[in-house]
Amino acid sequence: MNRDAALLRETVQEAGALALSLFRTELKNWTKGASSPVSEADIAVNDLLEQRLRSATPGYGWLSEESAHDDKRLGKRLVWIVDPIDGTRGYLAGREDWCVSVALVEDASPVLAAVFAPASGEFFFAARGRGATRNNVPVYATSGTELDFSRLAGPKPLVERLNRSPGEITLHPRIGSLALRLCRVAQGSLDAAFAGGQSRDWDLAAANLIVQEANGNMTALSGDPILYNRREVAHGVLVAAGRDRHGRIVEHFRSHPLP
Repeated sequence: MNRDAALLRETVQEAGALALSLFRTELKNWTKGASSPVSEADIAVNDLLEQRLRSATPGYGWLSEESAHDDKRLGKRLVWIVDPIDGTRGYLAGREDWCVSVALVEDASPVLAAVFAPASGEFFFAARGRGATRNNVPVYATSGTELDFSRLAGPKPLVERLNRSPGEITLHPRIGSLALRLCRVAQGSLDAAFAGGQSRDWDLAAANLIVQEANGNMTALSGDPILYNRREVAHGVLVAAGRDRHGRIVEHFRSHPLP
């Protein structure tokens, strides 16, 4: 696993440098599906990641937002799960809230994770059982159970369901990259973050391990763990927070389920 960890660090840093070199330049871009933007930068970064990681680990599976899906991954014990640029909309708008996100998943759970936000110079890394770091400094989710809405991020209608007092609440400003939003929980700058329904494996896997290794927890609202590299890669509503606060939020939604 040490070899794979070194490979992951080096490759994601190289991919981030490529993404940063194309940032705020004139890029061809288009829309896939209903409304998901893609640019030539996404494809270039994906190609670099795929070439480096797959050539070094030919026996591993591959799942990326920007690669043709291959069901052979379902028979692999180890699978790379990749989002070459998470937050493409912000990337194309010249905002800094985007990142490169890559996880190595073993038997449905992430064991290695890297999330690199090159525009802000932040490199998050985690290995299962070894803690999480930001720029090589250990990070920890905040403790406690209180809910300060200015330190919560996610879809406003969802977060508002935690508010037991009438009146407007002020949420943390939106973070376009879901992976980066979740890493803000791991580093303690957010107390909790939600992912709305329909996030995919590549949005989540790396940040999930980083949160867990930072003494946090990230699950479905039911408290059920998130499983990766399944045939269906979409997920429902999720929450990440320090362990005690996560427990309080999950208990709230068990008592007050979403309609």
